Amino acid sequence: APVPAVPRALLCGLLAAVTVVEGGRALPQLSDDIPFRVNWPGTEFSLPTTGVLYKEDNYIIMTTVDKEKYKCILPLIASGNEEEEKDYKGPTPRELLEPLFKQSSCSYRIESYWTYEVCHGKHIRQYHEEKETGQKINIQEYYLGNMMMKNPLSEPGLFADANLILCFVVVPTKNIEGQMTPYYPVEMGNGTPCSLRQNLPRSSTVMYICHPEAKHEILSVAEVTTCEYEVVILTPLLCSHPKYRFRASPVNDIFCQSLPGSPLKPHNLQQLEKQQEMLKMPFRRGKEEEIHSPKEEKFSAIHKPVAVGSHQLLTVGTTHISKLTDDQLIKEFLSGSYCFHGGVGWWKYEFCYGKYVHQYHEDKESGKTSVVVGTWSREEHIEWSRKNAARTYYLREDGTRTVRMVSHFYGNGDVCDLTDKPRQVTVKLKCKESDSPHAVTIYMLEPHSCQYILGVESPVICKILDTADEHGLLSVPS
Repeated sequence: APVPAVPRALLCGLLAAVTVVEGGRALPQLSDDIPFRVNWPGTEFSLPTTGVLYKEDNYIIMTTVDKEKYKCILPLIASGNEEEEKDYKGPTPRELLEPLFKQSSCSYRIESYWTYEVCHGKHIRQYHEEKETGQKINIQEYYLGNMMMKNPLSEPGLFADANLILCFVVVPTKNIEGQMTPYYPVEMGNGTPCSLRQNLPRSSTVMYICHPEAKHEILSVAEVTTCEYEVVILTPLLCSHPKYRFRASPVNDIFCQSLPGSPLKPHNLQQLEKQQEMLKMPFRRGKEEEIHSPKEEKFSAIHKPVAVGSHQLLTVGTTHISKLTDDQLIKEFLSGSYCFHGGVGWWKYEFCYGKYVHQYHEDKESGKTSVVVGTWSREEHIEWSRKNAARTYYLREDGTRTVRMVSHFYGNGDVCDLTDKPRQVTVKLKCKESDSPHAVTIYMLEPHSCQYILGVESPVICKILDTADEHGLLSVPS
């Protein structure tokens, strides 16, 4: 099994706890851009022949505070690359991306509700199409950014000596699956006005990343702050430039072999790893306590990028409900004691049936920011349902119909700065079949300032939709 990457703080501590005794050889400079992993392979060991280059004589002897001695073979991480970058006379990254812009090609990413469209050098669009009765199609869309110049490649003078500039400018990097990966940024502004930011236009940074097997896929879309987005594109076009080259190995291994009289791995490190394993062990509870503790660890969020070349697009923001049985879950959901959580990007959402809808953002430094989007009033909802469709039906092939979706009104939210009126939200509960019987997807729309639509989709909802009364109110199935 592969050895897990050593946290930088632990690696620094380990190196600080040893003394270099062989010829005063300098240690390589540690950097967050170059992750390392320490392996303890023992004496019977052959150096890898692919990936990062190693030489038998490129080692240091390290002695721990307990006088344990190790011969540590270091990777030649800078071998050849720096000279190659200095000598590079090829096209600039902007010129390498030229075919993508000139072809007016577009890339797409489909998620549970939204589809993302990146038309390279033109615009980024987020949209949802929904067919209603007949052939009418409603489109909900936002532009996350537009190219403000007519031709993204025509920037006179600015990129005339771009390779020379790149020799002195640090290429930005982004952590992609644990590897600090260089990217080429393209800024796109002038998007759809954002009501949460005084109608300032939405904007995005498109990050182009080299991947030799890619076909210009959208790896991820993230809202890093309100109405500001980062879009990561995988493309093979940048891979011929040495500063953007794909690195197959995300971690550089250091191999430390124990010398005679020393254990395979330092004693203090073994003790530290045991302590870490103890901290990872799950808290064990009795079955009865587990059943009656629905607020403990209900959700485990999926947040995985798409594998290159894969057709399976994982839904970011979908959550999975824990170990409660269907009957228990339905009862607790309808009583409001079991709340659904979800959302993608900056804002997350909490929906407690028959209680409230909250929008919140958690930050390590500033804590939790929460907005009450709407609160439940049975009387207000019934009044609302007399003027709006609380139930939507689906017509089966045999002519019978079944409830497809119910809509509930939650008003009296926090006062909106733009309208000086309380926020309000229509919650649409929809049946959505899934391989996971307890998956929940939540998304938020804002068709008008501080008037929201909260979509909640789950197989759990499929089990209770047919109990909806004339006002769309649900009950426990008999």
